[in-house]
Amino acid sequence: MAEKALKTSFFTWEGTDRRGAKVKGELSGQNPALVKAQLRKQGINPTRVRKKAASLFGAGKKIKPMDIALFTRQMATMMKAGVPLLQAFDIISEGFDNPNMRTLVDEVKQGVAAGNSFASALRKKPQYFDDLYCNLVDSGEQSGALENLLDRVATYKEKTEALKAKIKKAMTYPIAVVVVAIVVSAILLIKVVPQFESVFANFGAELPAFTQMVINLSETLQKSWYYVLFGMFVVAFTLKQAHQRSEKFRNWTDRTLLKLPIVGDILYKSAVARFARTLSTTFAAGVPLVEALDSVSGATGNVVFRTATEKVKADVTTGMQLNFSMRTTGTFPTMAIQMTAIGEESGALDEMLDKVASFYEAEVDNMVDSLTSLMEPLIMSVLGVLVGGLIIAMYLPIFQLGAVV
Repeated sequence: MAEKALKTSFFTWEGTDRRGAKVKGELSGQNPALVKAQLRKQGINPTRVRKKAASLFGAGKKIKPMDIALFTRQMATMMKAGVPLLQAFDIISEGFDNPNMRTLVDEVKQGVAAGNSFASALRKKPQYFDDLYCNLVDSGEQSGALENLLDRVATYKEKTEALKAKIKKAMTYPIAVVVVAIVVSAILLIKVVPQFESVFANFGAELPAFTQMVINLSETLQKSWYYVLFGMFVVAFTLKQAHQRSEKFRNWTDRTLLKLPIVGDILYKSAVARFARTLSTTFAAGVPLVEALDSVSGATGNVVFRTATEKVKADVTTGMQLNFSMRTTGTFPTMAIQMTAIGEESGALDEMLDKVASFYEAEVDNMVDSLTSLMEPLIMSVLGVLVGGLIIAMYLPIFQLGAVV
């Protein structure tokens, strides 16, 4: 049985070099004594070695999917350079600023050092390494081509996360501006409109309907703004919980989003890109098509495509061609089906699917840029109508008074 590896920690040190100059830095090691010994080998006389304290803010920093993608890319680079696996873990761990990521890499290293395979060590962290990731690494270890498989997985993760970032960009910008518009309007209604209301009270004349409507809305918000805020919070919390706990609600949301104008088209093409990218990566790794489709169904990110992929898997199991089954679902675009057919006929299915993924990723990128350009004047118009409408409502009685005089 392999001896359990000692845990590696990070230490800050201070000391003097051979010329007597003061030097300091950081170094990883299993204990202070080993760190001091390592420093002495470099001609440094250590005067102080302390375990690095966790940052107050960094300790709670979450591990993001992009961190996993960076870890995979660095592992692929290290393996191709011929660096031993355990040493690669140490080198990569030192490069992360996020202490939680350092801990994760160290725990994976402990699993490998204890005699487990790389894939087995990764499977102990399912919240960071999904079945697709672990299966591909396992295939690489079994075939003796781990560095190539890690390179494929790294490319897959990088492109997938880049695609997700584009989708978030398309969603976040208009939502942020709408929130700002609501906040600005609320401030005007609660703080500015009451000042005009006290002036209008001295007019002794009936106010225009538009102005009266704005004043009534202002009075309502002044009295009940906390109820409105609480109600918005409750609605947001309820929707979030429903999305997390109700599969029916998630499925309904997925189907509804695909039907939305512009945004639905972006989500549709991104799902096609994920389908093609995942299937290309798994198939190129030597995973049988039927098993590859299992991984694909969970990676598309939408119930419509998940259902279609499950049907495709059932059809392929009975001997039907992949492209024909994709056509019968009525979900996939013609271009993707035709490229798949060419790939099956030429024996280069993984390459054709890779081209399909790249094409639709570029489409999503262009659509997001176009949407952003389109939204800017539209959002400015909405802000102008909201703010300008409130200003006109407040000055309308003054204009009418001036006309009477």
